[in-house]
Amino acid sequence: MASLGCTLTAIVTPFDEHLNVSEERFVALMHHLAEHGSDGFVVAGTTGEAPTLSDEEHLALVELALRERPPGKSIIAGTGSNDTRHACHLTERATELGVDATLVVTPYYNRPSERGIIRHYEEVARATEKPIVLYNIPARTGTNMGPELLRALAQIEHVEALKEANSAQLQMIEGLDLYAGNDDVFARVLDMGGAGGILVASHIVGDQMRQMAEQPARRGEIDASLRDVYETLFLTSNPTCTKAALNLLGFAVGGLRLPLIEADERERAAVAAMLERHGLLEGAGRR
Repeated sequence: MASLGCTLTAIVTPFDEHLNVSEERFVALMHHLAEHGSDGFVVAGTTGEAPTLSDEEHLALVELALRERPPGKSIIAGTGSNDTRHACHLTERATELGVDATLVVTPYYNRPSERGIIRHYEEVARATEKPIVLYNIPARTGTNMGPELLRALAQIEHVEALKEANSAQLQMIEGLDLYAGNDDVFARVLDMGGAGGILVASHIVGDQMRQMAEQPARRGEIDASLRDVYETLFLTSNPTCTKAALNLLGFAVGGLRLPLIEADERERAAVAAMLERHGLLEGAGRR
């Protein structure tokens, strides 16, 4: 799983003025991020607004990322669903397209039992020969995968890593490479010997997050300096403030599809102030 990289960006999906996927802007952003710290990309994940993408859009975006990928960068497709058949379909199609791995979230809303979760991942694993990254985020799914369940899931063929967004139970699980699911625990995961993080702030401060991975002696200092970035980008539902920041920086990633809405005046002001504090607005309009 080390081949996936350490600093992985859960990339936003840019939209045009009609809220259609903008392929040109997606490719431009992906290449910019590749030049500023990203080892690879999670495409059509939560940050990519996957819940409001059709299957056609979802898979076309994965195919585009693979076709236009920067040299040496990994592509991980978000293929989770609360419908096992749907998750299997997306995973199978993403595998056929040639992804390096898939990110599969715990089934949400219907809140299956632990036995149901195990059966879900067993079925998804049959749909691929590529690594599967489990995604535990109880705040969104309503279900937590605890350490014992994660150890059981680690026994399933192709299940090789964990994106852990329940920071209260952050720990290494035998058989699973650990990725930070929240930016504010990226440093902790690296200190624990984890594989890295699936990150959002790397859209904005990717070079610094890369330095956290490469310069352990400065990790704590860098992490402390970025705390306001993490906080500001998550003032409201992700990727609202991330898109606001990128738009202010000149990347023209557009708005959000309902039920998400664009940042309000207070949120935009907070984002602008954060960018100003970090000296990121200088020259942004020239992009």
